[in-house]
Amino acid sequence: MAILGTLLKKGIRLREMLEEEYTSPGDLQKKELKELLMTASGTEFGKHYHFPSILKSFRKGGHEYYRQYKNSVPLHTYDKMYSDWWKLSLRGVKDVCWPGRVKYFALSSGTSESASKYIPVTKDMTKAIQKTSVRQILTLSKYDLPPSVFTSGIMMLGGSTHLNKRGSVFEGDLSGIQAARLPFWFQHFYKPGKKIAKNRNWDAKLDEIAAKAKEWDIGIIVGVPAWLQILMGKIIEYHKVKTIHDVWPNLLVYVHGGVSFDPYRKGFEKLLGRPIHYIETYLASEGFIAFQAFPNRRSMRLVLNNGIFYEFIPFESKNFDANGDILPDAETLMIDEVEEGKEYAILLSSCAGAWRYLIGDTIKFVSKEEAEIVITGRTKHFLSLCGEHLSVDNMNKAIELVADELNVAIPEFTVAGIPFENLFAHNWYVGTDNEVDAKVLKEKIDGHLKVLNDDYAVERSAALKDIHVEVLPLKTFYAWMESKGKVGGQNKFPRVLKNTQLADWQSFIQNFSNGNRS
Repeated sequence: MAILGTLLKKGIRLREMLEEEYTSPGDLQKKELKELLMTASGTEFGKHYHFPSILKSFRKGGHEYYRQYKNSVPLHTYDKMYSDWWKLSLRGVKDVCWPGRVKYFALSSGTSESASKYIPVTKDMTKAIQKTSVRQILTLSKYDLPPSVFTSGIMMLGGSTHLNKRGSVFEGDLSGIQAARLPFWFQHFYKPGKKIAKNRNWDAKLDEIAAKAKEWDIGIIVGVPAWLQILMGKIIEYHKVKTIHDVWPNLLVYVHGGVSFDPYRKGFEKLLGRPIHYIETYLASEGFIAFQAFPNRRSMRLVLNNGIFYEFIPFESKNFDANGDILPDAETLMIDEVEEGKEYAILLSSCAGAWRYLIGDTIKFVSKEEAEIVITGRTKHFLSLCGEHLSVDNMNKAIELVADELNVAIPEFTVAGIPFENLFAHNWYVGTDNEVDAKVLKEKIDGHLKVLNDDYAVERSAALKDIHVEVLPLKTFYAWMESKGKVGGQNKFPRVLKNTQLADWQSFIQNFSNGNRS
């Protein structure tokens, strides 16, 4: 039963896709905000911030509706959104930020903070995520794929679908929540299936999948690169074969997201028997934000007409402090006010009851007309101890270039800024199982960063006195994640470590190293 044919037979409407093709981004977003405000106008949040009054301004011309909206509703970090509103929904109160009761909460800590965040997942958000997933599947028709892909299964490696009950609500990984509520028509294609997906023991789950892998004809795999790479390695080892294509000969598509794929590419491709198509997605705990809509483009198109209204904050010192925290009077822009090539932090207002909510990611527009973006990092994941303004995007690119030059796989790394000789230095912790000289790594990383980032080059001859590189086995990174209860699902290792997280990591690697030697 072909998946594309099934979608069409089930009457999946393409209207929204056509609407996005033939309507300007600004018009789509104006309509989306209006619908969100109308739906939530009777909620406690809507009453408190006078949504009916804001809605009247939509009759006026220009951006008056947006001026009213941002003047009425303040910016929200997670702490503000939760303490003022979401904690009530978590207690079972209805009609707080979105109509009805919220039954599901996604647990997310991102990669910056250690404490779990509770992100509401409403029925409308679940439907929106499913609808955007369908849109992404339909874009496969643009790729030169054989018919076998559309009759194959889809391996979705996510969090456990076994959710924890907390009072009157359920909590868990977003991927687990979504997998537990898959539409009936999709379950024919979904692997590893409901029984295995429920398993909360990550290692046991991977072992079960590895054992049953040959029973499934998999054409598409979906998941965070680090964990899928581990799974494919287990499958290859279990079945004593050379590549994953010896087990899944029809595998042709990898849908990835959550973290830049570039550092994983070389190691990932060593597990393959032949090239496959890579399709990037931007599925956050707060919603399905964007996906790669065109082959051979390393960019994603924002989903502008499916339950999310976006605002963009120039990622500059006038809007964020040195720690990456947003300033109260930060400048916010609509999608028709942004510039290509400039870095922005994203605010979301959504059908999950998030309002002017800072999700912590930074992006750049590569095409304003097509609303195409690339993710560049996190508001708190950058280093600027002395004005070097080093972004995660810079770091990823440098690691990719070094890995290619040395023909090694460097799937994991993290960086910290430290005091050094009365000035500053960067500490790099590089994860690889290949033999590599730390001195060579240091020279090459430093050299590439000087080319990629002018500010970095200037500071390397001034206040940024040195960079230090420590090479660690990959298992060190994964063991640290396991020690935090963050294996599998959408969990990923932080690319920048600061403050207590850095101290914790340094203590861990010392103990882990000593433990391995004994």
